[in-house]
Amino acid sequence: MIISTTAYAQKYPERHHVRKGNSLYESQRMEEAQRSYRNALQLDSLSVEGTFNLGDAQFAMGDFATAENTFKTLLENDRLTDEQRAKTHYNLGNSQFQQQKLQEALDSYKSSLKLNPQDMEAKFNYAYTKKLLQQQQNEEQNQDQQQNQDQNQNNQNEQQDQQQNQQGDNQQQGDNQPQDNQPQPQEPEGDKPSPSEQPEGGEQPQPRPESEQMLNAVQAAEDKTREKVDGERVVGVGFSGKNW
Repeated sequence: MIISTTAYAQKYPERHHVRKGNSLYESQRMEEAQRSYRNALQLDSLSVEGTFNLGDAQFAMGDFATAENTFKTLLENDRLTDEQRAKTHYNLGNSQFQQQKLQEALDSYKSSLKLNPQDMEAKFNYAYTKKLLQQQQNEEQNQDQQQNQDQNQNNQNEQQDQQQNQQGDNQQQGDNQPQDNQPQPQEPEGDKPSPSEQPEGGEQPQPRPESEQMLNAVQAAEDKTREKVDGERVVGVGFSGKNW
């Protein structure tokens, strides 16, 4: 028994560091756990358990971008079984979800389900993420439509202002025509045209409402939607916890 254990330790020297890292992980000592997993990877850079559990520890510490890269690296490992690959896709999806990369997370959950269709956690996360992504897309579409409406309204207001300014300028030019002080030849009374009546002053453009209130309303709607998504995210998708 001692000989068998010694031979196993010699064949798989990284296993000691993986087991130590797992113990530290269970004790919530994540920084130390990461060091143990890295020690395992120094002895075997293709260690599936060492890489996977390192990504889990990074996720547990909130380093989602680093965890995402670790799981992506693991997916390039030919040693992965289909079950391990499904779990890696699942944890990759969780890392992407926490960064609000909803479309990428959805694709990762889908890849996980292709390998393990019975995984209920992956099914829930896939459906939940798809719902949030659709809501986000609808909100963005509504915002684009509102911005287009605001822009059209602004253009109409500018055109109306320009037209009123032009009318006012024309009337002012009529009032300010220079008078010739030199005597003019008299025309027969019957041929003299009747002077046209001029208004006392040109019509001034009236101030138009700005679109600032509309834009503020759009921004408020966007902030409200983001708060709603963030709030649901905490409840909807669980933490990365698949481990072996």
